[in-house]
Amino acid sequence: MSTLRIEQPDDEARLKDWQYVHNVIVPPAALSLDDVRERVRRYHLEVAYLGDALVGCTTVRPPTDDTATATVIARVLAEHRGQGFGEQLYTHGLDQARAGGAEVIETVVLASNEDGLRFAEKHGFVEIERYSLPGDTVQWIDLRLA
Repeated sequence: MSTLRIEQPDDEARLKDWQYVHNVIVPPAALSLDDVRERVRRYHLEVAYLGDALVGCTTVRPPTDDTATATVIARVLAEHRGQGFGEQLYTHGLDQARAGGAEVIETVVLASNEDGLRFAEKHGFVEIERYSLPGDTVQWIDLRLA
């Protein structure tokens, strides 16, 4: 298995790469570049490359003061799935969340993303809630690491 180069999006090119992966994988929640700039201030975002090829991205929402729960999201572009890259990104994000004090790990998956749901369940996550955001019909699934 090849090793990914995982980097923080600290310039416009990497921010755009993170945005691209996010928007391809979760189109109903597409983000503008300004949205990504705002998120990078609140969350730990990273992009992953194999050589020069963009492979995926991660989001780690750290625990807040009132909860020890972190959210870890790993996204891999379809053409790079099934090669162990999701595993590398997930493990990296999980390590970051735990280093930040997380005692409980959750993730969120677009209900129509069967690959993402299968990956989460294979890695020990169990569904805790299905919902649609107000005024929307898109279904999301929150899962917690058992």
